[in-house]
Amino acid sequence: MPETAGADRDAIPGALPGPGTAEMVRVFGRIGLLSFGGPAAQIALMHKELVEDRPWLDEDTYLRALSLCMLLPGPEAMQLATYAGWRLRGVPGGLLAGGLFVVPGALVIAVLVALYAAFGQLDPVQAAFVGVKAAVIVIVVQALRGVARRALKSRGAWIVASLAFLAIFALNLPFPLIILGAGLWGYLKPPPTTPADIPPIPNLPPPAPLSAGPLRTAATWLVLWLVPLAALSLTGPPLLAEIGWFFAWLAVVTFGGAYAVLAYMTQTVVEQYAWISTAQMIDALGLAETTPGPLILVTQFVAMLAGFLSGGTGLALAAGVVALWATFVPCFLWIFLAGPFLDRLAARPRLTAALSGVTAAVVGVIANLSLWFALHVLFRDVGQARFGPVSLPWPAWSSLDPAALALTVLAALLVFGLRLGMVPVLALCAAFALCLNLV
Repeated sequence: MPETAGADRDAIPGALPGPGTAEMVRVFGRIGLLSFGGPAAQIALMHKELVEDRPWLDEDTYLRALSLCMLLPGPEAMQLATYAGWRLRGVPGGLLAGGLFVVPGALVIAVLVALYAAFGQLDPVQAAFVGVKAAVIVIVVQALRGVARRALKSRGAWIVASLAFLAIFALNLPFPLIILGAGLWGYLKPPPTTPADIPPIPNLPPPAPLSAGPLRTAATWLVLWLVPLAALSLTGPPLLAEIGWFFAWLAVVTFGGAYAVLAYMTQTVVEQYAWISTAQMIDALGLAETTPGPLILVTQFVAMLAGFLSGGTGLALAAGVVALWATFVPCFLWIFLAGPFLDRLAARPRLTAALSGVTAAVVGVIANLSLWFALHVLFRDVGQARFGPVSLPWPAWSSLDPAALALTVLAALLVFGLRLGMVPVLALCAAFALCLNLV
């Protein structure tokens, strides 16, 4: 029998009228399976599924939630999915949505590690991934256009987005500093003069009383997160304890997405711990970029490969589970702790304006991420070039990949010309890439 609309949802405090469990599994499972292309494409996919195609979140709530997730450490797209699930069905909904966002990619990563360990470079797989990457370039551009259209509704917001892009792309300023500056701009700018100037925020439940709730939430999730890692330190193999504590630390400092800490992560796992080689780390990143789910799943690839090289299949599986636990359990902690405060911003115009400033800066950050991804797909060699005091990512023009360029043009025709959906575009580009590889 189909699940009734009110099944067990109404028993969850603060949950909005919305979907039943079966529908949430279907929609968030689809998001998890199709979440290729990094945060820009994932954010756009969730907007289409949760705001445009079905009225589960309104526009303002979605953008405020996105800004909140950009302020938190960890993968912002996974946290956005967790927030959406939490808002619809409380903690069970958050666990369902966040889990479904991660699990498909984690399963793919596990299979890729097994294939990588057995067959090395996986030429046919990597050839197909060239097509997927080319499609992702176009999907990200489409996503960026949509996010900008929704978030940049004033001249000031456009200026903030442009400055954020230049700050991170040209000046390589720290991501937290950019977000802090954008938030201060929003907070300090003149507020609306009358309540009528403040847009209404529909479908917001009344804020729950704070009391000891945040303390209980923090204590519960800190215990769930850290006690298993402490147990590994006492009784588990040394490699598992090292993996657990390193990736737990990484989960705390990963502001601005996975790209913000890749250099630090590479240096640590290759030079300090010597778990894998530099070439294996590059392969890990390339494979993680082209699987569904957050790019930070590269931690699972690194952990499983290190476990396999150290102790075989059993240790590899255990290392993958430990890496996933250390990386993603804190994401639930941040959202379940901070989520209840988001609605309170609606009653505070200056804080809402600060979050709007952050949202504008996020557009510039996504634009930088999109350009970075495109350069590394289309060119085999991307370095740095200095223009006076500024150092910019700069490709070696002779390293242009003609196949990647042709596949990107094909993807643009499929997306903007024929208006095909994400799945057929990804499938067609992967198939054409395999044909080019065979030729």
